[in-house]
Amino acid sequence: MKINPILLEVFKNRFVSISEEMGVTLNRTAFSPNIKERRDFSCAIFDENGDMIAQAAHIPVHLGSMPMSVKSAIENVDLKDGDMVILNDPYKGGTHLPDVTIVAPVFLGQEKPQFFVANRAHHADIGGMTAGSMPLSTSIFQEGLIIPPLKIVEKGEIVEPLMKFLLNNVRTPYEREGDFTAQIMANMTGIKRIEELVAGYGLDMVKNYATAIMDYSEKILKSRLKDIPNGTYKFEDYMDDDGIDREKIKIAVQITVDDDNVVVDFSETDDQVKGSVNAVYSITLSAVLYVFRSLVKDEIPTNAGLLRPIILKTRKGSIVDAKFPASVAGGNVETSQRIVDVLLGALSKALPNEIPAASQGTMNNITIGGIDERNDQPFTYYETIGGGMGGCSFANGESAVHSHMTNTLNTPVEALEFTYPMMVEEYSIRKDSGGKGRFKGGDGIVRQIRLLNDAEVTMLTERRRFSPYGLNGGEPGKSGENIIISNGEKKKMPGKFNINLKKGDIIRIETPGGGGFGKSEV
Repeated sequence: MKINPILLEVFKNRFVSISEEMGVTLNRTAFSPNIKERRDFSCAIFDENGDMIAQAAHIPVHLGSMPMSVKSAIENVDLKDGDMVILNDPYKGGTHLPDVTIVAPVFLGQEKPQFFVANRAHHADIGGMTAGSMPLSTSIFQEGLIIPPLKIVEKGEIVEPLMKFLLNNVRTPYEREGDFTAQIMANMTGIKRIEELVAGYGLDMVKNYATAIMDYSEKILKSRLKDIPNGTYKFEDYMDDDGIDREKIKIAVQITVDDDNVVVDFSETDDQVKGSVNAVYSITLSAVLYVFRSLVKDEIPTNAGLLRPIILKTRKGSIVDAKFPASVAGGNVETSQRIVDVLLGALSKALPNEIPAASQGTMNNITIGGIDERNDQPFTYYETIGGGMGGCSFANGESAVHSHMTNTLNTPVEALEFTYPMMVEEYSIRKDSGGKGRFKGGDGIVRQIRLLNDAEVTMLTERRRFSPYGLNGGEPGKSGENIIISNGEKKKMPGKFNINLKKGDIIRIETPGGGGFGKSEV
């Protein structure tokens, strides 16, 4: 079939808009602030093979990994019309256990699925050793429920025994049930819209243009890769620690560009560690996809075509390709950020005026949980906190924003205080935390929370020892700090910790600033 450029644009917009509408459904029907307010979810459409056609502008760390979950569902479950599959296993295409994916086939009257729709949402608790399921663990078995690909919906009905089992193993079952149901409804929205699309254009045309969209994305990325001088570019940076017994963990990359193809090699990266900062392969793939997608200036859908010119090499058993049963809760959120930092650092040697200095390089994860004295019910609060973006060759970095592998919003103070037994005492920009330079790095954030009843607190944060780097003579951003204030006494905490606090105690998080770009003219 000859591809019409105008129709190609029409189908690109339609597939993306369907993903976006799925996201609106999920956002507006979910129960938890983590999904309603922070929008910690992603929605996408896939072809019959599980290759991604389009994704809404949701969470980058989900970009390359969700297709692996879809393919795992296809391989492990005999799907019928009206079925949906739930899974979160990081070693079967997931990221970490709180990220739960629900996959639905779209049959369109055919014997086999012609498309798939899927969404992934971060649940504020999925069981495990600490409230919020982001523990300082040493094994994945400590991190929560591991859900293999299983039918959560069969013939259009929720599989009640499985739902009851899931809800019986989490701290906040009412909230989880609401969020699971919202994910199911999001997929139903996607199925309905694809059915309408096919009714209007015919199945053959829709499938042909879905393929053409992926081919188009591949073509655009290959054209962009030709702008990068051929050669091999290396960079390395370090994780602060694993929260258990290891410090200064190296992540090293070698990028080899050959015309319109590229090899990304992480083989020299350190071995996986005891603590939970190990990343599975799908996370590393997501970071690679994100970085090379960010090089493209054209408006193109993020899809499987973007990965065709890229060969990713890792070493099994390393921190960027962990082996089961390594703990991985922090790999998704923290190690993914450092993978981006080293990829951009390497590319800055090839494109010195196009790559920004390092952004904050952490998601500053905090979970707080306990029994709410107001209603005697369990609660779990999860938040990632923004920081400074790196300066670039033509502008200062943005202050107080999420960057790179996270694309969430914050939990508004009003929503946080209404939902949880906490009071936000300060929420401000951390002045002068961005690195100096011709273009300075953006400033971080100060978030200070007072507990209104006893609670368990866990933090997984980075860039507390190794600051975000500057480029071309720019200075590094200021590293972050975690502080506990109890009975008026301040105590500086490590980057990763778990602690039981009392009513009235205060947690203060000061997030890193971004690196500066270029030598300061003053």
